[in-house]
Amino acid sequence: MTRRSSSDSTDEPQHRVTRRLPGSAAGHPAGDDRAGHDEHVRRQQADAADMTSAVAARVAELESILVDGLAAGGPVYFDQLRHSYRPWPFVPDRALVTAAEAPAWDDYAPPPMGWAARLLTGGRRRAAAQARTRFVRAVRVHREHEALRLAALAEAERRHAVAEASRREQIERHNAQVDQVELGVEAGDARAVADYYQLLIEAAPLPDGLPAAVDVAYEPDERRLLVVRELPAVEIVPVVREYQYVRSLDKVAPRLRTAKDIRRLYSGLVAQLVLRTLHAAFEVQPPGLVNAVAVNAHVSTRNRATGRSEHPCLVSVTATREQFGDLVLTRLDPRECLRHLAAVVSPHPWDLEAVPPIFDPDLSRYRLVEPRDAAAVLDGRPVLLQLRPVEFEHLVRQMFEAMGMRAWTTQASGDDGVDAVAVNTDPIMGGVCVVQAKRYRKVVPPDAVRALAGAMEDKRAGRGVLVTTSWFGRATHEFAARHGRIQLIDGGQLEHMLAEHLGLRVTIGPLQRPIPRQPGPSPDAGRT
Repeated sequence: MTRRSSSDSTDEPQHRVTRRLPGSAAGHPAGDDRAGHDEHVRRQQADAADMTSAVAARVAELESILVDGLAAGGPVYFDQLRHSYRPWPFVPDRALVTAAEAPAWDDYAPPPMGWAARLLTGGRRRAAAQARTRFVRAVRVHREHEALRLAALAEAERRHAVAEASRREQIERHNAQVDQVELGVEAGDARAVADYYQLLIEAAPLPDGLPAAVDVAYEPDERRLLVVRELPAVEIVPVVREYQYVRSLDKVAPRLRTAKDIRRLYSGLVAQLVLRTLHAAFEVQPPGLVNAVAVNAHVSTRNRATGRSEHPCLVSVTATREQFGDLVLTRLDPRECLRHLAAVVSPHPWDLEAVPPIFDPDLSRYRLVEPRDAAAVLDGRPVLLQLRPVEFEHLVRQMFEAMGMRAWTTQASGDDGVDAVAVNTDPIMGGVCVVQAKRYRKVVPPDAVRALAGAMEDKRAGRGVLVTTSWFGRATHEFAARHGRIQLIDGGQLEHMLAEHLGLRVTIGPLQRPIPRQPGPSPDAGRT
């Protein structure tokens, strides 16, 4: 058995450690290895510091959304909503612009031959032919590459032109929408006012990752704006507090934020977004359009137990212009401010614990449209069945108004089958009345009166009216009688009521009534 010398037993471990250490945090190398190790550590520590700074900047951005929004200002009137088109220059890739240098014969011509080689005519001709072949091939390849380059350049220019045309069309379409909204606002159109405020609120700049979507409705009688604001989920808050370089592991490791800190940051963010929404609404010009703003703030999520999509309300608040004008937004605590405004706030928004909203978040349910003079249309077209459905609905509204009721026609989409919501102002017999107007040629099916009863229950209406140009069957009359709070108005009654309350002499038009059965012959016929 061969013994190792003392020098062997000490040299081998040293050699083994020296090979392992470059780029590693273990051991204590000397000389160049130590300098490389120190430089590696410095780079890792610098990376950790940069990553920590990025997280801190993001948190600071989320904590200052309200103040930053006040400083940034934003569009407050129509001129700030319009976009101007400025064409972007076509800047192709340098490889497409720069033509490759064409082959030169001098680079392919054979070198001069000595006197002995020149005596061999065949060798001289063969060298020249080979050089010519290489040159011709290089010229052909160059031309093919140039053709491809020019084709790619033309295609890039075409795509740029298409993109510019699309961008210009989008800007023109946006500006046309703003023009239309401005005309509607000047005319006092409630839908236009809602669209105007929605454009302005959504135009306010927000940090990346925060939803800007809102849904807006306007109540002209109260001069109140209803806003449904979309909130981010709690995952918007960075879960990492800082990054540190761990020498023993030779890697940058995150240090997580505490659950308490995440909840504090998220609840503060939610409060700031709600206050920014109120501020954006009250900043809109002219100020006389809105005296009060109500905001429901919701977050889109999925129920972990059922897998179904949900939209819980986390904050619901209303404020008048006077109340909001007394606030010093740059110096207050957003969460305390919501308490001051008597807002309904989720006690645990990070857990998506919902609160009851102060108004129905489904704004389409009672979103109203401006009335139209359907009676004027009838001056030249007295046949009701020739009216469009929306014209017939507006005519019914006008009839109710002439009867002393306040009535508004709702949108055709998303109205739960409700064509109008009428209010009887009588202090004793008054209340909300849900109306359905059916411009039918045939008998109204029984399902229509059942749907009306369901709409009454949903709207909590005291009465329901089903108006038609045709007639009702026995099952419909029996259902209305059992219900007790539904009134049926058929075509004949409608003609009479239009003449009595609007002075309109109209006709229904041709109906498709069933042909009555002829009695068959008596079984005893022919008997003697």
